Amino acid sequence: MDCGLCELVQCLAALAVVGLLLIFLIAHFSASGMVDLRRHEKEKYFLTEDGEKEAFPSLQDPHSRELSVVVPSYNEELRLPVMMEEAMEYLERRQKEQPSFTYEVIVVDDGSADKTTEVALNYTKKYGADKVRVLTLVRNRGKGGAVRMGTLSSRGKLVLMADADGATKFADIEKVEAGLRDINPKPENMAISCGSRAHMEKEAVAQRSVFRTFLMYGFHFLVWFFCVKGIRDTQCGFKLFTREAALKTFSCLHVERWAFDVELLYIAQCFKIPIAEVAVNWTEIEGSKLVPFWSWLQMGKDLIFIRLHYITGAWKLESSRKVE
Repeated sequence: MDCGLCELVQCLAALAVVGLLLIFLIAHFSASGMVDLRRHEKEKYFLTEDGEKEAFPSLQDPHSRELSVVVPSYNEELRLPVMMEEAMEYLERRQKEQPSFTYEVIVVDDGSADKTTEVALNYTKKYGADKVRVLTLVRNRGKGGAVRMGTLSSRGKLVLMADADGATKFADIEKVEAGLRDINPKPENMAISCGSRAHMEKEAVAQRSVFRTFLMYGFHFLVWFFCVKGIRDTQCGFKLFTREAALKTFSCLHVERWAFDVELLYIAQCFKIPIAEVAVNWTEIEGSKLVPFWSWLQMGKDLIFIRLHYITGAWKLESSRKVE
């Protein structure tokens, strides 16, 4: 009996080892390489308020503005105006109060089928292309791809990614800026400050179904176990980067869909870039592109494979690459 039990344990152990090897092999050989950063000819230019074409700068150039705000937008013709009105009102008021403060907003139309580009260009006409620029992607890359392309086209000393739905109160940029200032030291001037909704978790649990609460905690566990330690909310779309940190992290990014935030912070922690997490005001806005069950399932799969791709060497952390 004991002998039979030992053989059974040995067989199960062997199967487990074979299973792990298969998972590692699948993770290694199914991984795509670095994302192609080459731009379509139409993505190299933005339109001025007079309809003239001008070339986008590069993140590798020296900064010429204090702040760049990158707004990824996919079919956002209805929600974008609310966010832009709030953001522009804040930025214009701040510039009047602090004449040395300079900014730009880059709206990235991620291959929308609606009039997102036309809506965004109205703000270029109103404020000028020095303040509002529109980058229209020829094909849909995903939110991560849109944020990356906008960031790589920015001029700011600091780069803020902000969602087009306006879920986070824009004035809370002052909170994430304070979080960034409090980071000391900043190795090679690299630091990241993340807006966070973690302080609202108890309220969210009270309002969600048991199933959605289970999915939320399951996702948080996978993030902690496989990728990012010490950050309670990786998915809030309100993150502030120093220019140097943006270049270092976005140049290495592979994931272009919803789980890109997690890989971005994983890359930052691998490079020992300090990260602050700051509580911000956040409101649920109708029109989310996330389908609760399938989106969480996809993100969970992405989290596991992000880690496996790096462990197996299929993905590597590379130096900053030049965008063509």
